[in-house]
Amino acid sequence: MKKLIWLILGIAACNPKVNTSEERPNIILILADDMGYGDLGCYGQEKFRTPHIDQLAAEGIQFMDHYAGSTVCAPSRSVLMTGMHTGHTTVRGNVDNPNGAGQLPLQSTDTTIAYYLKKAGYATAAFGKWGLGNPETTGSPLRHGFDQFYGYYDQVLAHNSYPEFLYRNDQKEYLNNKVGYLSKEEWHKGLGSVSLEKNEYSGDLIFNEMLQYIETNKDRPFFIYHPTTIPHDNGEAPLGQRFEVPKADQYQKENWPQDEKTYAALVEYLDGQVGTLTQKLEQLGIADNTIIIFTSDNGPLATTHIDSNGPLKGGKRDMYEGGLRIPLIVKWPGKIKEGIQSNHASAFWDFLPTLCEIAGVQDYQPNDGISFLPTLLGKKQPVHDYLYWEFHWWNPSRKAVRIGDWKAVWNHPEEDVELYDLSQDIGEANNVAQQHQDIVAKAQKIMEEASVESPYF
Repeated sequence: MKKLIWLILGIAACNPKVNTSEERPNIILILADDMGYGDLGCYGQEKFRTPHIDQLAAEGIQFMDHYAGSTVCAPSRSVLMTGMHTGHTTVRGNVDNPNGAGQLPLQSTDTTIAYYLKKAGYATAAFGKWGLGNPETTGSPLRHGFDQFYGYYDQVLAHNSYPEFLYRNDQKEYLNNKVGYLSKEEWHKGLGSVSLEKNEYSGDLIFNEMLQYIETNKDRPFFIYHPTTIPHDNGEAPLGQRFEVPKADQYQKENWPQDEKTYAALVEYLDGQVGTLTQKLEQLGIADNTIIIFTSDNGPLATTHIDSNGPLKGGKRDMYEGGLRIPLIVKWPGKIKEGIQSNHASAFWDFLPTLCEIAGVQDYQPNDGISFLPTLLGKKQPVHDYLYWEFHWWNPSRKAVRIGDWKAVWNHPEEDVELYDLSQDIGEANNVAQQHQDIVAKAQKIMEEASVESPYF
């Protein structure tokens, strides 16, 4: 009955009530693409530098137990936008749209963070990689609360940082680049591409559009979602050319594979953009009333020399910590005590209730999240009974559950559930399932009950 009520309430969108008793802060949510838990200096990276992002942590709060919505791009973004984990959200895997181009779209019944904040009077815009439906579909960001969009709709096209075109709202804008597309018989209907002539770098174009938007809207509350494509690779390019960045010579003397040298330079490039953003906010006089949130959509691709996953096991596409646990840094001047770390276990589905509360939205639909605003403000924080993930890829769905410090991983229906005690074994090296069958049984019950049927997965 509880699930039925939740589903019925989730179908009908309602106008939220808004508390406007205080000045509402601007909110900028930066979502890195495939950045690992160990890719930032404040999380232990020592091979390359990220001083500007580290400064955000020094001036705000750093979450040590924060989790992505999924272990790959599209489902993680679906969870982030809708506040529903992968047992409930529409997009639960990286799959193509069965009815057209692009990825499986959000449905018209899905409500997003941007929907609520727009109803609350915020200017709303997204700059970067969307991946939740092409412009003609029900998943367009323009149909889910965003006033403006600039960037990529299709996440496979977003692999190429020197693309043929980007979208402004629902219209293509062609760039001065030349690309070579794969055969239409190859993966993703030939949309994968490689750069042949590199003149206009999408990372700069998208970032500069965001800065202009901030300047235009500096006198009203705004919500900016910036799902940058950095530091995602271009898997269609040859080895040694898979990470694209305008300046990549600072690590050429290192004894690392070429792609890792460029990856490090790419992370530093993003760090530089964060520094430029903070300077812009200061110049406009709105830094003290702007929340900056920095996080990543999932864990990193495997690296052998630069330790992108830090102390964690696995990476992108894995249900281990390296695939799911990610950085989260929040700076809110005058509200968040500076330079603190939190061990509160939070996840992407917590963003919707958190940002709604920050924006003064009092009435929003039921979801799977718990606001972590109390943690930001140093108050008593409600906690999750459990965190749940399912991931649909080439084999039957993989699942994971975190219950307190216990982490259960089920990689295949024909394999046994693994169990790890994260309080003693953050690297998930010691499977203790045999010694704690009661916890395994509890996790399996959650895995059976935490998901509703989907017509797509």
